[in-house]
This record gives sequence, C-alpha cells and structure tokens, in this order.
Amino acid sequence: MIEVDSANKLNLLSSRAGFNLALRHFKRVLAFSSDIEEGENLADLLNEALDESEIQENQIRPIINSLLIQKYNYAYKSHNLFESISLSKEIIESLNQWSAIEIVILYYNPSSEISVINPKNYINAANEQRLVKDELLVCYAGSSHEDVPEATLKSALDDFYRLLSGENVAVRDDYKASNVSAVPEPAPKAVVKPSAPRQSSGKRRVTTKYGVNVTNEVFHNGNVEAWKKIIDSYTTAYPGTEILVWYEDEKINDINALFKWGKVKHGCPIMFSVAGEEIKDVSKLKKYLFEGASPRFEAFLRGAVGSVLDLF
Repeated sequence: MIEVDSANKLNLLSSRAGFNLALRHFKRVLAFSSDIEEGENLADLLNEALDESEIQENQIRPIINSLLIQKYNYAYKSHNLFESISLSKEIIESLNQWSAIEIVILYYNPSSEISVINPKNYINAANEQRLVKDELLVCYAGSSHEDVPEATLKSALDDFYRLLSGENVAVRDDYKASNVSAVPEPAPKAVVKPSAPRQSSGKRRVTTKYGVNVTNEVFHNGNVEAWKKIIDSYTTAYPGTEILVWYEDEKINDINALFKWGKVKHGCPIMFSVAGEEIKDVSKLKKYLFEGASPRFEAFLRGAVGSVLDLF
C-alpha cells in the first residue's frame, strides 16, 4: 500500500485560490444544510446551484456524502438497472405519499455524467426523465424532520426499487409524516421602495422547470396575490428577468387564471422557471413561492398597494 504524507492532504489550502475554493464549498454545504432542514430536497438544491453555476459537478458526491450520509444518516442502496425506466407521473404520485421520507437519486447516465434527481419532483415526468438499462443508480432515503428508524429507511429503499420495476407498493403508515405542515415560515423583509436596478449582462437563458406543491387547501385569491408580490420583488431586484409559470403542462400567462379555474388544490404542483441574463436566488425564489402557496401566504400581503417587497 502506498502511504500518502498526511501533510499533502492540506495542499489545497496552501494557496489563496485553493483556500477560497474550499471556503466557498463549505459555505455552500452549510447553506444546503439550512435549506434541507426547511424541507427542501438536496437534489433540487444541487440542480438549482448547478443551473446558476454556483457549484460544479465534481462537488456533487462530496456534498451528498457530507450531508446525507455524515450529517443526516440517510440509508442508501445501489442498483444496476435491469431495464430502462421512465419516472412516470404514477411513480412520482406514489412517492409523494411518503411524506416522512426524502429520497435523492444519484444516477450515472450513459454519457458518464452524474445526474442527481428528486424522484418526487413532477418535472421528471414532464421531461420524460429516463433511467437507462444497466446504468448505476444509488438511492438515498432519510429525513431531517422525522425520527425515522433505520429499518424503515431500508424498507423504503427496497420499496422504491420495487416501484421502479412496476410493482404496486402500498404506502406504509411509517412512511407518512406525523406533521406534514411543520415547515418553518420564512420572514419576508420589510416593505421598502425598490433599490437601484442592478445591471445585467450576458446571454439570456431559461432554467429548468421547478415544482412548487400547493399546501393550502386550495390555491385561492390570497395565494395568487402572494405569488404576484413575490414575482414582482424578484423581477424588480433582477431587471430583465421573467418568471414563467405552468400548470398541467399549460403555460399560464395570467396568474389570476390559477384562481379562476378553481381546480388547483392541496398537493397539486405548479411549475415555474426563470428566464433572463442574470439569474440568481432561484432557491430563495422557490422557497418564497412555496410559502405563498401555503396557508402562510398573508406574510407577503403586507404593505401599501403598489409597494414592492424587498425579498431579494
């Protein structure tokens, strides 16, 4: 066995560039940890950070190891797929009933790249996310909120692969959260006048679609007004950006239509993406939209008519 001088392990920190790189990585890990404890799925957070060039692909596995394995004690199981599989709407709907358990997939796709996937996110069905035969899939199951026994997590891993193989899997009681509404409420900043617009530069692009599940009984007029306030705050902070909204694969040009339809109910996902030259704070935007679609929407309705919330 070749012994490595322990001092060499710190070579990365011996230069200013290396130290700053490590510091940025540690700060990002801490930010992800905070988001996970607010109910976010790490796969969604990593994909948002990749979209915004805040992390690189080679950081994915170290982040998963430090958070899911070391910090939150997720169980995991690897599996080479016996056949090609699509993450269908039916599979995603089944997994969304496992409210006590978060699932993250690490998929080694045929192009030798790593994909990190939240199998509860409906965007995977809309994008026809496909997992190819013989490729490696590692599934992680755990929770940052519920005290889920290790035996339950291991059973969930087995049931997850059974779902992928097409079996009907009953939703066990210990897969369900004891208090699914216990998500901390973010505190919007005070209502102020818009600050000076930031200058944007670069090529216009569009992020992937992100899902926001409605946790209010219905997505009513108050939720609509909260979303309008949140979106106005974002586009004011980042001039030239546009928030694109979809529901059931239909682009929504007027958010008021979501209320008028009267069919967006508890558990329904509303999709959004961000278009523009300077795209930042997508994770924060998603968290605010989640709160705006919850019973806590009134937090975003404060202030004078026509005022803009200083959220970003």
